[in-house]
Amino acid sequence: MYDYIKGILAGKTNSVKGTFVTVETSGVGYFLEVTTRDFNEISDGELKIYTVLLHREDKMSLCGFLHKEDRDIFNILTSVSGVGSKMALTLLDEFESSELIGFVIEGNYKEITRAKGVGPKLAQKIIIELKDKLMNYQTKEPIKITSISSSKLDDRAVEDAQMVLVSLGYERSEIQDAISKAVALLKDKATAEEILKESLKILSI
Repeated sequence: MYDYIKGILAGKTNSVKGTFVTVETSGVGYFLEVTTRDFNEISDGELKIYTVLLHREDKMSLCGFLHKEDRDIFNILTSVSGVGSKMALTLLDEFESSELIGFVIEGNYKEITRAKGVGPKLAQKIIIELKDKLMNYQTKEPIKITSISSSKLDDRAVEDAQMVLVSLGYERSEIQDAISKAVALLKDKATAEEILKESLKILSI
């Protein structure tokens, strides 16, 4: 329903229920739950915040994210059975999006258990279901990064990064440009996580 809201910060609330901000635009104040990480980053003035509308039987609420990739990962996380909005926010507080995706690609469920309330069984479930959702574009034609020396490329890492970015909704031309720039900046044979982290920075500009 809403992609993002752009307005003026009208208030911040930190309580036992979570961290929230109020963004005012066109005379309307939108009350959004945000991660602690974003809460601490948000300051007075104008801001643009990507949104998710949560519709439950008893209420409707909004979650907000400063970065589009965090919003997209939140949506994928909450599609995993057993992971609600609070757990998804907890995971995004504990890990950067690229870091969490890296654990999924590697199958490293033990690292995910560092997040509060995430035990080994749930962590393994998150790995299995997220990997299926993030890596379901294997039949797509790989992007050719021709402007970079082949010594800098790990084809598998580039393909993994490409599949994740496609699953997050980025266009092929955007992905090609971001990955090309990311690989040029990184060390030889960078990992998928490193390529993703740098690509997401570029895409967020």
